[in-house]
Amino acid sequence: MKAPTKRGTDAELSPEASADREIDAFIERVRAMPRGTAGGARGRLIFSMDATMSRQPAWDRAQHLQARMFEETARIGGLDVQLVFYRGYNECKASRWVSDAARLASLMSRVECRGGYTQIGRVLGHVLKEAGRSAVSAVVHVGDACEEDIDALSARAGEIGLLGIPVFMFQEGADPDAARAFAEIARLTGGAHCRFDEGSAARLRDLLSAVAVYAAGGRPALEASGGAGARLLLERMGR
Repeated sequence: MKAPTKRGTDAELSPEASADREIDAFIERVRAMPRGTAGGARGRLIFSMDATMSRQPAWDRAQHLQARMFEETARIGGLDVQLVFYRGYNECKASRWVSDAARLASLMSRVECRGGYTQIGRVLGHVLKEAGRSAVSAVVHVGDACEEDIDALSARAGEIGLLGIPVFMFQEGADPDAARAFAEIARLTGGAHCRFDEGSAARLRDLLSAVAVYAAGGRPALEASGGAGARLLLERMGR
């Protein structure tokens, strides 16, 4: 279980008035996008949260951002979301697939932080199981730590990558072990690793919204959406 770490202060992630205006413009473009994915299939996004105690100081803000993401991107249509979280002693749970933003926000509001170690490996294993049942469009993980063997995580990430499922790893803070693990998982799956801190709430909202656009409409939809988050995501996915 990680102790709370000092939040990063990267100038790149510091919000400014111009960034807020760009985010608002991005959301408007998201609202105007055509519904559904190519071929009319519904996108499926697995949203994973680290609910261990080290995230408690930022938990309320994180829940608000995550709920706002789905409230805004629900207007696209064609997107089902499953919430996965881990906390405490060996507790890792997954919700049903939901398409209603209010329902998802309600599920998030019931999750409270508890002390425990990270269980990213179990999340990746769950992704593989879900993909075996029906196609998964993308995975988002939001956390601040990694206390697991990076080689074991890489093996599962490689399997997910072979299925063409990008994993987007959003890191709160600047823990170096988490950074290495998150970056490798993102690389092996064709996703992206992005950092945020307590001063970059607007940027995280932008990035999460971009992922939801990708899950609902694929890479063409993300390329068409524009916005700072979409550009950063596409840049990171291209590495």
